[in-house]
Amino acid sequence: MKSIKSLPALKGAKVLVRVDYNVPIVNNKIRDVRRITSSFETIDTILKKGGTPILIAHLGDGSATLRPVATFLSKTYNIVFITHDVNDSHIHSIIEQVPKGTIILLENIRHYEGEEKNDAKFAKALSKLGEYFVNDAFSVSHRKHASVVGIAKYLPSFAGAQMQKEITALSSVLNNKKHPFVFILGGAKFETKIPLLKRFAALADNVVITGAIMNSFYKEAGFAVGKSVVEDGFSKQITTLLKNPVVLLPADCLVIRDEKSIAVTPDEIQSHDVIVDIGPQSVKLISDKIAKAKLVVWNGPTGWYEKGYVKATTALAKAAIASKAQTIIGGGDTGAVIEKVLKYEDAKHLFVSTGGGATLEYLANGTLPGITVLK
Repeated sequence: MKSIKSLPALKGAKVLVRVDYNVPIVNNKIRDVRRITSSFETIDTILKKGGTPILIAHLGDGSATLRPVATFLSKTYNIVFITHDVNDSHIHSIIEQVPKGTIILLENIRHYEGEEKNDAKFAKALSKLGEYFVNDAFSVSHRKHASVVGIAKYLPSFAGAQMQKEITALSSVLNNKKHPFVFILGGAKFETKIPLLKRFAALADNVVITGAIMNSFYKEAGFAVGKSVVEDGFSKQITTLLKNPVVLLPADCLVIRDEKSIAVTPDEIQSHDVIVDIGPQSVKLISDKIAKAKLVVWNGPTGWYEKGYVKATTALAKAAIASKAQTIIGGGDTGAVIEKVLKYEDAKHLFVSTGGGATLEYLANGTLPGITVLK
């Protein structure tokens, strides 16, 4: 796989760059810019080599506009935001007239049916907009979409700077020889995390279950879970995992009872309780394991992030920052909490992935469709 550093002198050549600008936007204001700023190194490299980056990105299901992203980018770069259809013959003349040193952002690529279908005709039309292709969107590289895998079949293709950072960091986990190794899993969607749990139950010294998936483990372990969210249909897989001594459940949890949050042990959960986070005793126990670890991999918040239950996640983030362990954190909500704790770029032992589902899939399978096609 060729890196962006091996791009030749571009001398005005157009470089199609798949980026992930699928960021939270409220009232035209971007709430989390990490995915955007992570693409700057790739953009700067192309500009320094004399090329024109043509950025391809999506936002949501395709109905939204990337204009707020264009506005944000304009604070750093000279930018042209193109809303023309990529099949419109005029788009080529517009691109050719863009001054040197300017970047181009195309409108939401999911406006086109051919994108998610990985339509070959659409991918070829995209490829005709440039001479090279760079994939710097690790976080969407688990998708077999036209702008991720289809376009790479028609142009010389390279891995972007952020893509390479992701691969290097996550590959070090799969080839790990550092112990103790603590793997912390939170969030929801247990089905997507089964391959990950199976893999790391065999590799890690401790696998700590938190987040909404913890509720299903509690239930299978014989504890009441009240009115908490559980995912049914995974009894066999959870029972097998619970028999593994490296799999650990939190010693206490935070529940909502009579409109108040209180910490209880699993056997104290009542029929009307709702589990919203792990408890203080669990935070201390997990923090102690982080402090003694040489490698920590963490994906997913420990609590109900959307409802503001981030105290435990924040505490573990501080423990990870304070530790000397090589720490790799799956992006999304967990990364957002880390960013609030400190500028994580200052913690040299800590890497926050831009991926959510892509990080999970890479750790489970060792590659992604968007990476394989670059090889």
